[in-house]
Amino acid sequence: MLSDRFLTGVVEGFYGRCWTFESRLAYADYLSEAGLNAYIYCPKGDPYLRRLWEEDWPEDQWDNLLKLSAAYRKRDIRWGVGLSPVELYRNYGKLQKRQLKRKIERLAELATPIIAILFDDMPGDLDSLASRQAEIVSDVCHWLPNVQAIVCPTYYSFDPVLEKYFGAMPADYWEQLGNGLPESTQIFWTGNNVCSSSISVADIQAIVEPLGRPVTLWDNYPVNDGPVRSNFLYISKLADRSDRLRPYISGHFCNPMNQALLSLPALGGLAELYGGRAFSHDALSRILGAQTWARLSLDRHEFERKGWLKLGEQRRLQLVAVYEQLPGAAAREVAEWLRGEYKFDPACLTG
Repeated sequence: MLSDRFLTGVVEGFYGRCWTFESRLAYADYLSEAGLNAYIYCPKGDPYLRRLWEEDWPEDQWDNLLKLSAAYRKRDIRWGVGLSPVELYRNYGKLQKRQLKRKIERLAELATPIIAILFDDMPGDLDSLASRQAEIVSDVCHWLPNVQAIVCPTYYSFDPVLEKYFGAMPADYWEQLGNGLPESTQIFWTGNNVCSSSISVADIQAIVEPLGRPVTLWDNYPVNDGPVRSNFLYISKLADRSDRLRPYISGHFCNPMNQALLSLPALGGLAELYGGRAFSHDALSRILGAQTWARLSLDRHEFERKGWLKLGEQRRLQLVAVYEQLPGAAAREVAEWLRGEYKFDPACLTG
């Protein structure tokens, strides 16, 4: 079993179509089987974590969160929530602090061992950005002293695309953030790119130095929620991550695809990297369905390399006919993707 102190698992942090409650509940068993030990709930499609963060969830949704927390706790998996208080750092006065405290107290009712404060995908054009964000996280740590806090910076990668969309990074942002955060706070990092094809020790050392602490990897594989990546299904297990990363990181999470079951083969690679159990052929046959896994093994190169657009309408229709005849939810996920039901919608970015 993986160490309880070193977090490995899933960060449900993608845009677009959300997983069902049933999928999230089933993942408690899947992660346990693989030897992974953590799950952070922070889908971009949950408005009560983002644009409506000050508000409470409707009763039925709140009940589901309580059930999820209990199910993961029963399996000794650390289940947490990621809160994205949109641009709170621009105006963090007495009123806003009360609103945040109320939300944090509400989250405390879930008895989560992890709380993530996420400043990703928000404008960063503020000279005092790092100090404001550190103040917010410090308050959360004060209110929840026995919970592991993880923060996602506005600039969570060396990728220049972040400055293109969110403005120029303030001078010494990483150094100031690292110095200002409580010592126990972990910091998310995606690698050299938002979606890194590989991650080496040298890649991580380059950010550990300015932050002054190890990072927790938010690995954007096999996520497929963007305008380009939504054209693909990434079935192959996680690869091209150095097996010598552990001394430089505090944990490693993978952001999965919009398709919950189809993400499992990739997550097996994460488990294997840290001494867990990659999902075997027999396990994937059992979970996805023997016929579906056999067919996916034949088609996955087309899904990963050619993708939805280049498959063409005729080939997609041929494949839809195949997967519609196969039993189970995994085959349904493939058929729905082939029919374009997971097509990227830019409107999801403003949710």
